[in-house]
Amino acid sequence: MDGFEFLNIYHKQSDCPVLIVSARDSDEDIIMALGYGADEFVTKPFSPKVLMARIRALLRRKQSGSSGSSKNIIQFGPYTLNTESCLLKKGDERIHLSAKEFDILLYLINTKGKTSTPEEIYRKVWGSEFGDLTAVAVYVQRLRKKLEADPAVPHFIETVHGMGYRFVPDEEVNK
Repeated sequence: MDGFEFLNIYHKQSDCPVLIVSARDSDEDIIMALGYGADEFVTKPFSPKVLMARIRALLRRKQSGSSGSSKNIIQFGPYTLNTESCLLKKGDERIHLSAKEFDILLYLINTKGKTSTPEEIYRKVWGSEFGDLTAVAVYVQRLRKKLEADPAVPHFIETVHGMGYRFVPDEEVNK
C-alpha cells in the first residue's frame, strides 16, 4: 500500500492531522497528497525548526476543547461548527474535516457574502503569498463533497466565476 492509499483509509478511521514528509516534490504529488487528506506537506530536505513549527501549528488547530460557549458555535443549514474543538456536525453525525478544510470553511464563513479570490484564501489559510493556488480549488471541492447534497449544485460554497468563492448565508440558501 502506498502513502496515498494509506491516507484514504486512515482518514476514514481517524481525524488526527497528517503531515507528510517526502522527497517527492512535484506539484502533482503535493496536490494529490492534499487531495487525499494530508493537512501539510513538507519536502526533503527541510529545516527541523520549520518542521516543528508546522507540527505545532497543526496541533494548535486541532486541539480539542469542550466549551459550551455559543460564541464558538456557528450554525448554518443543518450544520453546527464548533470553532474551539474544530468539530463539524450534521445533527449528531460528526463530519471529518482536515485542518485545511476547517480553516478554509471558517475563513469563508467569517467573510460570508463576500467573494474571496483563491489568492486571498491561500494567503489567509496557508499564511503565504506564494504557492500553488490549485490547492484552494482542491479543498473547496472536498468541502463541497462533505457539505452539499449535490456538490455540482452547491448551496453553501458558491463559485463566483472569474473571481473566487463565497459562503452563502443561511437566509440566501433557501431562496
